Formats: sequence, structure tokens, C-alpha cells
Amino acid sequence: MKLKHYLYSQLAITFFPIFFGLYFITSVVFLVKIAALTSIITINVFELFTLYSYVIPQILFYTMPISFFISLVITLSKLASEYELTVITSFGLNPVKIMRIFLPVTLLLSIALVVVSVGLIPKTKFLTKQFLDIKKKEANFNIKASEFGQKFGEWLIYIQDKDDKKYYEIKLFKTENNQEQFIISKSAVLNNDNGELSFNLSKGKAFFIKDSEINQIDFKTMHINDSIADDEMNIFTTTYNYWKEKIQRKQDIDDLTFYILTSLFPTLSLFLVITFGYFNPRYEKNRAVAYSLVAVVLFYVVVKSLGDKILLHSLYAVPFVWLLGTYFIYTRTVKKEY
Repeated sequence: MKLKHYLYSQLAITFFPIFFGLYFITSVVFLVKIAALTSIITINVFELFTLYSYVIPQILFYTMPISFFISLVITLSKLASEYELTVITSFGLNPVKIMRIFLPVTLLLSIALVVVSVGLIPKTKFLTKQFLDIKKKEANFNIKASEFGQKFGEWLIYIQDKDDKKYYEIKLFKTENNQEQFIISKSAVLNNDNGELSFNLSKGKAFFIKDSEINQIDFKTMHINDSIADDEMNIFTTTYNYWKEKIQRKQDIDDLTFYILTSLFPTLSLFLVITFGYFNPRYEKNRAVAYSLVAVVLFYVVVKSLGDKILLHSLYAVPFVWLLGTYFIYTRTVKKEY
């Protein structure tokens, strides 16, 4: 029990600096991308942090598996370089038994990553797209006073003056079904209801002109809905329905396989952890970090290439091939010595 706590404490000492370093670097990359959006839309500090909160699941997904795997390798290699693994092995704990000590926390991490990647990332991507669509629609509606040729959806619009979202002396015109429609109003207010823009006109007249017929309507209030957006916003219900629909349409299946297999990477690579971590400091150099980086790159290449080709079949093909290959490397190296 004390040995288990000791190994976990050594893992924590190694893991957190690596994880926070990668998390900080990845956060900076995402924040730069968010800041680049200010050339298209206007966002305040609160909205900036809202967008950042939406990308936190992606940051965790991209940093956690790599950080944990490399931390495991460095932990064992550090114990090996200080001859502590030699002492532990002399007490009857072979590499497989040490691997079993790390298995529960590694498996728990993989399950958590599956929840984050498959469950949270699609939802946060939807919220991000919804937020940006709303802001773009607001940006598109940037009517200036005393300028001709401006549009609100299908309407040509002219305003005499404006004060924030309140407009004065409005003229609207459009042609539809061989009928000309002309509206004048004393004032109007722009409303934004979850991205659905509407123009609320007050005290005005509407004219409908068709051939030799003219109809006039006097109104106290009139609501004109926006038709700026080209496509309708999709509705996100549940993660299950989201992926079910994607699989039925054969869309983004490679993303699903990538999420699941990458989440399982620390668990699938435990044989590599003990293979890279175990070495004799008298006769061998510590190349654990270099080997682990090569393994990370190789795994991602395998997952991406097979995931794009065989899609859902990669969910069982990649773990089988990877476990078989890593176990073969383990039996040819560490198992012979320990």
C-alpha cells in the first residue's frame, strides 16, 4: 500500500508540471484564434471568456493523454536511474505488477477523456458556432444613418438618425411577387432574441403597390423578422442523438473514432510505459522521453490513417494491433531482463 502511494506521488510530481505547461501553450493557441475573430465580430471581455470556456474540453482532450503517458514513462525512468526500480524488483514486483498499480488510474483517465471528447466537445462546438452565428448576424446588421443602398434582410432600408439600437425616420422598400412594398415609420428598435433579429417599428404607414392598385395600412407597431442568415441553426439535443445522426449520414465518423482511440491511448500504451521506463543506468542511456514522443506520433498517425479508411472498424482494429505490437516489444526487451 505504501509503495502504491509512493508511486502515485512520484507520478503526480511529474505529471502536473508537464500538464500545466502543455495546457498553457494550447490555451494561448486557442486564445489567439479567438482574438482573430475580433476582425469579424465585436466581443467584450465576458464573451471572450465564454468562448474560451467552450474550448476547455478540447484543450483537455489534446493535452491530457500525452501529458499522462509521458509522465508515466518519466516517472519509471527516474526511478530506474536512481536504482529504486531495482530495489522494488528485488522485492518481487516485476514490471507487469507495477503496470497493474497504474492501471486503475489510467483506465479512469481514459473513461473521463471519452466523456469529454465524445460528450462535451460536440456540444461546446455547437455552442461556439451558435454564438458566432449570432454575433455575425449582429455584425451584418450595421445600418448607418443617412446612407442609401443598405439592407435589412430582403428590405432596402434608409434611416435618418440612430442611437445605439434605436432608429428614427425609417424607410423600407422591397419588391415581391410583382408587388412593391413601402413602409415608413417614425422610430424602430432592433431586438435580438437568441440570435433572431427583429425590427420593431412604431407609428408608421405601409403601402402595397400592384399595377394600378395601392393599399395603405396605418399601424402603431409592426414587427419585421430578419432573413440575413442563409441557413437555419441546427438544434443539439443529446450526444447520443448527435452521433447517431452522424453515423446514419456517414459524417464525421473519423472524428468519433479519433476521439475514442485517443482517449484510450494511455491505457493501450501501458506496455510501452514499462518498456521505455525500465533500463539499467549502468549500461544504458535514458532515452525514455525520446522513445515516448516517437510512440505518441506513431499512434496518432496510425489512428488518423486507419480511422479515415476503415472508420468504425478502427475501434477494434487499432487497439488489437497496438496492444499486440507493444506487447511484442515488451517481451523482446524488458521481459527478458526482469
